[in-house]
Amino acid sequence: MATLQYTPVDEIEKIRSRLQDGFKTGKTKSLEYRKYQLLQLAYLLKENRTRFIEAMRIDLGRPVFESEFYEIASCLGDIAVTVKSLDKWAKPEGVPFDINWFAMKPKTHKVPKGTILIITPFNYPVWLVMQPLMSAIAAGNAVCLKASENAPATTGLWTELMPKYLDPDLVQMVNGGVTETTRNTEAELSAVSYTGSGTVGRIVAMAAAKHLTPVTLELGGKSPVVVDASCDIEMTAKRVLLGRFVNAGQTCVSPDYILVVKSVQDKFLAALERTYKSFVNGDGPTPPGSFSHIITDRHAGEVILGGETDASQKHISLSVITDVPKDDSLMSEEIFGPVMPILPVEDLDEAIHYINSGDRPLAIYVFADDKKIKDKVRNETMSGTMAFNECMIQVGVNGLPFGGTGASGYGYHTGEHGYKSFRICEQRSTTLSCAVDKILWWRYPPYTDANIRAMKRVMRDGLPAKPKGPPSLSSGKSVSWGKWVMVLVAIAAAAAVKKNRS
Repeated sequence: MATLQYTPVDEIEKIRSRLQDGFKTGKTKSLEYRKYQLLQLAYLLKENRTRFIEAMRIDLGRPVFESEFYEIASCLGDIAVTVKSLDKWAKPEGVPFDINWFAMKPKTHKVPKGTILIITPFNYPVWLVMQPLMSAIAAGNAVCLKASENAPATTGLWTELMPKYLDPDLVQMVNGGVTETTRNTEAELSAVSYTGSGTVGRIVAMAAAKHLTPVTLELGGKSPVVVDASCDIEMTAKRVLLGRFVNAGQTCVSPDYILVVKSVQDKFLAALERTYKSFVNGDGPTPPGSFSHIITDRHAGEVILGGETDASQKHISLSVITDVPKDDSLMSEEIFGPVMPILPVEDLDEAIHYINSGDRPLAIYVFADDKKIKDKVRNETMSGTMAFNECMIQVGVNGLPFGGTGASGYGYHTGEHGYKSFRICEQRSTTLSCAVDKILWWRYPPYTDANIRAMKRVMRDGLPAKPKGPPSLSSGKSVSWGKWVMVLVAIAAAAAVKKNRS
């Protein structure tokens, strides 16, 4: 087990002061310097990807494919998009024309908040660090990062590498547990981004409220799956099971439970069993090494698939539990592990009523071919995101906001929505699945070298070359000689036309 050196509590205030002083220097006002920092962050990950994969294996027992696809490749691609889009995102925006004010040329300018505290969990120790961190850097902030002590190998690697790649006046790490996190949240900061449990999220929000500090919360929750009679049963079983298989169910948008219409329950269970066998190469349990570790495990009801455990390896196979009562203790809070309960319902109205009787989930997944069914669930429920005939894939779609609503959180930290500095508003992203399995066949277990090669062909990061050094921070803008040549040519051409006319 890896060990993590905690930050001395009396050093935390000094770290925060250094970041605040670093922000005051004005270095982050330069878009070129922000791009440089973003590319340094990308190459930190790219040049050390083997070490990160090994660290995640130590912390989570993570298969290589999952670390590559769900964490590293997606982060590198997102940074490439951020670097290419930053000029556009940062451009001042005009306002609708108004005869009373247009002469004043009113515009909105996007300015950084200042010093940001980012607190991340153990379950995706790369992706959930990179996403808010790249957004905060792109927006021009200084960052104090508190990564999870429950992923000590990965957090230790971040601690080692960050000072070698990023400006230590603008990005610092604080390691520790409850004491260190509390000391951080008690301070007056410009903004806080927290990803984790709802219980801790409430504590963070209350601490921030003392200073009126804006907060971004991504809290997960119980994300339901609705299986309608009109769906493609085999496809539904495959995609739902994959959603719970990945990272041993330790994903904030993982399908938490299934509401299946009784008329197709038996067909759906049979399809789940066939899919499960295809994932584990036969009738045996999910082999350790191809399936991530868990932190805790829970069982209830009748286990129809999986259920094998190895406490010494923190291993529990993916477990499907059928005929779970709606008031079962398993349904009282988010199941952060490879346990998937199935609740039969008479019809869609019963499913919607059950979803609406609890907290608003981070995601809702609807498997149906009937458009009226899809529209009904979308119109009569609330959630942070929604996907039709897919699971979890909506999180990786460039341009869509990712965040919760109500008890599942608020604010965003992906793409342009994260760049806008944790603006609090309600935006519900949706995706509509198409026949992608022939193209994305490689996302399904069992994971082989062929899966990894195919994934890497698709998930090219598109990063520009690594910078040889930081850009000049001089206030003067570089001269674009090409632009002036075009202007002079145009002036000469106009003069020639005028002369000929005279």
